[in-house]
Amino acid sequence: MEMGRLDVDANGLVFQQGESLVRVPIDQLSIIMLGPGSTVTHAAVKSLSQNNCLLSWTGQDGIRLYAASIGGTYSARRTIRQAKLVSDEERRLEVAWRMYRFRFNETIPPVVSLESIRGMEGIRVRRCYAEASAKYGIEWSGRHYDQDDWNKGDPINRALSAANACLYGVCHAGILSAGYSPALGFVHTGKMLSFVYDIGDLYKTELTIPTAFRLTAENPPELERAVRMECRKVFHEFKLMDRLLPDIAEVLGVSDDTGENADELEGRIVTLAVGTEDGSFSWEPEREG
Repeated sequence: MEMGRLDVDANGLVFQQGESLVRVPIDQLSIIMLGPGSTVTHAAVKSLSQNNCLLSWTGQDGIRLYAASIGGTYSARRTIRQAKLVSDEERRLEVAWRMYRFRFNETIPPVVSLESIRGMEGIRVRRCYAEASAKYGIEWSGRHYDQDDWNKGDPINRALSAANACLYGVCHAGILSAGYSPALGFVHTGKMLSFVYDIGDLYKTELTIPTAFRLTAENPPELERAVRMECRKVFHEFKLMDRLLPDIAEVLGVSDDTGENADELEGRIVTLAVGTEDGSFSWEPEREG
């Protein structure tokens, strides 16, 4: 939604553009992307929260993600499981193995350190850059960028940064909506978006690297914008949002953790009230199933 005001009225949430009112069925939506030229009221945000609907602030046409509200689920089950996996060195390494195999479809030895996996990953990614460079005829001298000076980067590095920003934005939204922590990474660590980088990297060699090199070779007048627009098309064709949560479950080793009722399948607590002779009640939790 762009160029309007998101608010509530007696019948629910509405988006007003001039004299036009668009009814917003937030009980049927997972996320609302609020674009440029828009405002949102406190009452609207409260209503979104109560209906478990994410709100994100995006660039024009939803191409870039600038910020997002807290996760669209009230369950902490996935965050707790993720924390257990990342806190156990052996299980964390198993997840890193699965991420590597997912990206490169290669078998690795059963006993490999995290540093070795990072090294192997770096070799494969550099090979991917070299192959894309040869295919599209783009000179490649390595990944170089300055966060404080965007224009210091050459066209291909700017294109890669723009494409990866789009990819991370989509992954960030999916991670939040499912109730995972974006900070608890397995290969990347120490950043508030470490898990976002982990998951985004699953798709780079298939999506953003070839897209960035191809667009750079085409040399459009506004390269970064062209890359963002193309990423939206490529992500849609790849069905990235459909694949994202099942892929996360796969690399975490919890492939059964998908579907409409997944939040109810594990750890539901039933409280049993037990009467005693003196008329009081005690209780004990029993795990259902």
